[in-house]
Amino acid sequence: MTVNDIPIISFFQRVLDPVIIMGSLYVSSLAFQQTFSGYSLVLMILAFFISSAVYQQIDPYRTWRSGRMLAYARDVVFGWCVTIGVLYFLGSASGLKYFYDERVLLAWAIAAPATLVASHILVRRAAGRPDRGREVRSVVVVGANEVGAKFAGICELHPNLFMRMHGFFDDRATVRHAPGLRHPILGKMSELSQYVRTHHIKLIFISQPISAQPRIRGLIEELQDTTASVYFLPDVYVFDLMQARFDNVGGMPVIAIRETPFMGLNSMIKRASDIVFGSIILVLLAPLMLTIAVAVKCSSPGPVIFRQRRYGLYGEEIMVYKFRSMWTLDDGARIVQASRNDGRVTPVGRFLRRTSLDELPQFVNVLQGSMSIVGPRPHAVAHNEQYRKLIKGYMLRHKVKPGITGWAQVNGLRGETATLDKMEARIQYDLDYLRNWSVWLDLWIILKTVRVILTRENAF
Repeated sequence: MTVNDIPIISFFQRVLDPVIIMGSLYVSSLAFQQTFSGYSLVLMILAFFISSAVYQQIDPYRTWRSGRMLAYARDVVFGWCVTIGVLYFLGSASGLKYFYDERVLLAWAIAAPATLVASHILVRRAAGRPDRGREVRSVVVVGANEVGAKFAGICELHPNLFMRMHGFFDDRATVRHAPGLRHPILGKMSELSQYVRTHHIKLIFISQPISAQPRIRGLIEELQDTTASVYFLPDVYVFDLMQARFDNVGGMPVIAIRETPFMGLNSMIKRASDIVFGSIILVLLAPLMLTIAVAVKCSSPGPVIFRQRRYGLYGEEIMVYKFRSMWTLDDGARIVQASRNDGRVTPVGRFLRRTSLDELPQFVNVLQGSMSIVGPRPHAVAHNEQYRKLIKGYMLRHKVKPGITGWAQVNGLRGETATLDKMEARIQYDLDYLRNWSVWLDLWIILKTVRVILTRENAF
């Protein structure tokens, strides 16, 4: 939560959003010249309480604060669909739905979320304009380190924050300061409180390591004699973060440094899309898969489906299905990746691997829940044990389900990774996917996968 949007969010949560939800029902009734009866009032009250509970769980303000307006709009629409679903169930169960005009309800179902999203966007844009006469708050940072310097840069980069950076306070020698500081060192930490009182500083951001807790406690005690607001910049942000966020466990605040992107609503969206698309693809491709099965069985001895142990979510072993494309069934402590003109590949298997048709049975894995359509490609257990010792952060890719296709595969890293450099590049793409996941990124990867398969890049 940024220091300048707390009043706005409180205004939305407590005043504007309920007014929009209830007011849009009233306006919809007037639009179709329907009397706003006691039944309408009952519906209005139910909508208020149900939507409040739903949006409290979804928390669309989390994405609104971060500026991801498409994600915010998605959360609002999804929450409203849940609210409408609950209201419809209650209306059907009680028989109350027959007391309402369907035209009014349809207009309300469309107008409420549209007005919610539009009002939030308009207020955000209006609040971010520097000509609104907003007070520009003075800021100092305690700690001329990397985190403090990054925060100072953010103050300069985003004028809509309405914060003016004065400088830093730091007890360390100049050589230990972060390079390229764009603001002056104003003094030692012991001089901070006097400077704050003299220059009427509004905001103080403390950027000190957790190990400096005694100094921080003493500093906060000195600042009790000022009216400045004090914030703490955790030094965890110098680490390689993945889906970092603030959370709480039993009421105790904690900071997530590395977390899966599929939490809460995101997890539901991901799983729902896997089930829908996976089912459709299996139904449409059933005749093709039957033809492939017959071809594999008739062309070489052995089973039609090859099962191999892979690492799935959280590094737990899963069985991944493929159409058999080799004479051998390698699943031991040492596995050699398939290469161009590999003698282990059958004639039919060569075609299947070139077109990626050997991967089609993995849509069964998707429906089972052990895989996803998009995600880091699963490697054989032997390869996981080999590369986890050689590549930093290798196992982080297992914080999500493995996928049939992935961000690395559509960026030229499909098929054999003959060198350590290529595997490192693949892992970096996998981790980048975890940091930046969105529904739109999944759709983009699926579209690019079609192009990659048609051009038959790096498949043998």
